[in-house]
Amino acid sequence: MNWTGKRVLVTGAGGFIGSHLVELLVGRSARVRTFVRYNSRGSFGWLANLDSEVFGAVEVVQGDLRDADTVMRAVRGCDVVFHLGAMISIPYSYANPSEAVAVNVNGTLNVLNACRLLGAEKIVHTSTSETYGTARYVPIDEKHELHGQSPYSASKIGADMLAESFCRSFDLPVAIIRPFNTYGPRQSARALIPTVMIQLLTRSELSLGSLTPTRDFTYVTDTALGMLRAAEVAETSGKVINLGSGSEINVADLVALIGRVTGRTAEIRQQMERIRPEKSEVNRLLSDNRLARNVMGWQPTVSLEQGLLQTFEWLRAHLADYQRAATGYVI
Repeated sequence: MNWTGKRVLVTGAGGFIGSHLVELLVGRSARVRTFVRYNSRGSFGWLANLDSEVFGAVEVVQGDLRDADTVMRAVRGCDVVFHLGAMISIPYSYANPSEAVAVNVNGTLNVLNACRLLGAEKIVHTSTSETYGTARYVPIDEKHELHGQSPYSASKIGADMLAESFCRSFDLPVAIIRPFNTYGPRQSARALIPTVMIQLLTRSELSLGSLTPTRDFTYVTDTALGMLRAAEVAETSGKVINLGSGSEINVADLVALIGRVTGRTAEIRQQMERIRPEKSEVNRLLSDNRLARNVMGWQPTVSLEQGLLQTFEWLRAHLADYQRAATGYVI
């Protein structure tokens, strides 16, 4: 696909992955409209931290995914829609499950309806590996059962099923991209890697939850490039496609690796309040990324060691801004 002049909407553009995707699209000369959740501070999230040339090239629409009229206005005139907007916090979803459903399910319904009625050429809907729950087998392929082990993951399963239904019922060209554990600059402080790094930069000990779960980490630019490929390749329509590295590491070993990469270590203290409810914990995630490789020609290019070092250097340089911008929403 030639992105030059292509009219593109990115929901969740003020968030972690969304802001990196916006950078890639602007770099490819797309005409980018961004949708960010309105807030009384007038904050555009991480969009405001992009280079002035990048930020100056995008159109910003403020609103709420739960408002169908605003979503319709945002989608109008766009050829491709990348839907990343969501309420993403798992702990927050325990306390506010109805909000998770309203934003993630009803908000996705509004995006899909607008794309159907306005004739969008391609929609890339962002899912999550949390929809798989704890692995029943590894590596996890796209045929793995879905298990709602938190209100957040259940809401994302509902959103994914809506996206599949619109493809089947209305021939809407939707690709469902299921990233595993994306990390990198601008990730929320709630996530594991920035939590560890921020504590290493500011404290003498690490307060963590469970140390045994494994995760499959992918650097954020690799994830964003996978989303671009999903839009570019016609054969992705109607498919669910994993974006993961195909390797796993447990929390304890990850902390040790971060220490080796950054030259900083600290004693670990486990906190019960950081441990998920037993039946809600996802104990193992390991992706099978063969479909992404075969259909899209995509595979990760940034090693975990490289990505961790780049993330740490960015965090150290942007610690104050990072802490101010961290939220429970992908705005």
